[in-house]
Amino acid sequence: MQKKPELLSPAGSLSKLKTAIAYGADAVYIGGDVFSLRVAAENFSMQQIEEGISFAHERGKKVYVAANVLAHNDDVDKFSGFIQDIDALGVDAVIISDLGMFSVAKQNAKNMDIHISTQANITNYETANMWYALGAKRVILARELSFDEIRTIREKTPPDLELEMFVHGAMCISYSGRCLLSNYLADRDSNAGNCAQSCRWNYHLVEEKRPGEYMSIEETERGTFIFNSKDLCLIHHMKELYDCGISSLKIEGRVKNEYYVAVVTKAYREEMDRYAKDPTSYQFDEKQVDELTKVSHRLYTEGFSCGKPQADAQVYGSSAYVRDYEVVALVRSYDEGTKIASLEQRNRIFDGDEIEFINPDMPNFSQIAKDMKDEAGKIVEVTNHAAMQFTMPVDKPVGCFTIVRKKKA
Repeated sequence: MQKKPELLSPAGSLSKLKTAIAYGADAVYIGGDVFSLRVAAENFSMQQIEEGISFAHERGKKVYVAANVLAHNDDVDKFSGFIQDIDALGVDAVIISDLGMFSVAKQNAKNMDIHISTQANITNYETANMWYALGAKRVILARELSFDEIRTIREKTPPDLELEMFVHGAMCISYSGRCLLSNYLADRDSNAGNCAQSCRWNYHLVEEKRPGEYMSIEETERGTFIFNSKDLCLIHHMKELYDCGISSLKIEGRVKNEYYVAVVTKAYREEMDRYAKDPTSYQFDEKQVDELTKVSHRLYTEGFSCGKPQADAQVYGSSAYVRDYEVVALVRSYDEGTKIASLEQRNRIFDGDEIEFINPDMPNFSQIAKDMKDEAGKIVEVTNHAAMQFTMPVDKPVGCFTIVRKKKA
């Protein structure tokens, strides 16, 4: 069995980077202000990249910068300067999909590695070997591969070529994100990081010779969402992930919030550690599936990992996310002597609500909200104000990365 893979988490902002590392990520991937395929994420200024690198490296973790746009002529000159800048800051690797930009990076990156993006659609060992021959340290495999195909790629590529794969998050209906639908329908280029997720819109059929006649596919009375994939979830496949030689398990979601990053990272961290500790007697902990349903998600699928997806890999009736839980507060500090926590409100908590504390380094626990006080020390029945600072007794020690949630009514 190969060595323990890296757990790679998304970080769409500096606070998400810190959350991901606190909850167990070995590395994070971020985007700068330019050249990133997630313009909807907050992304990082150069100063924030530097701060994020310091935070990560002090804890023995890595930072990768996604610069995987399909570049146009106007991008080329700017790209060389961008590569020089992030290389000087100490970025561990840059993620690239464009062959020309790979060449620019090779010429300008003196210290950092180059990873090849899933946008490059690497689906076979010859393509992986070619990128390795050009100087790539890692290839991020296309989502459209099975475990058997990945094993073959591992067997037929150099051992020091790292293989990364997505194990959790949104799936695309096009080959690893190479899509023109968003550009055509919304004038938003998915290959430049501005996808409108047009694939998840509500569609009807129109027959070529009957323009204007909209024929509903009777999934719901409003139409059907025929391109709307379920979300990928491979947390229950630890043995296969280890056995097929993957170097890095990647969680999708740079536009997701800190709560998503924390919960998903923690679930995969715990399962990876349990498997690595005792592979022979390992049994999957079903509570992790329950935990992953408590973040914003679509229904889950195994994607292509065990073969070609069937019809049930799509969600036909709605494009909405499942959101049964909400974040109600963030812990800012805790006094172990008084057992009083200081918190910052995110959604309302009522006196008597059952709330749950999600912690980086200990099991989650629940308790009843009581004796909440505002900044003036006055007892309150509800935390009514946005970002309200308040205190309350908490049964167990909690830290500054602790998140408080409750089930929606």
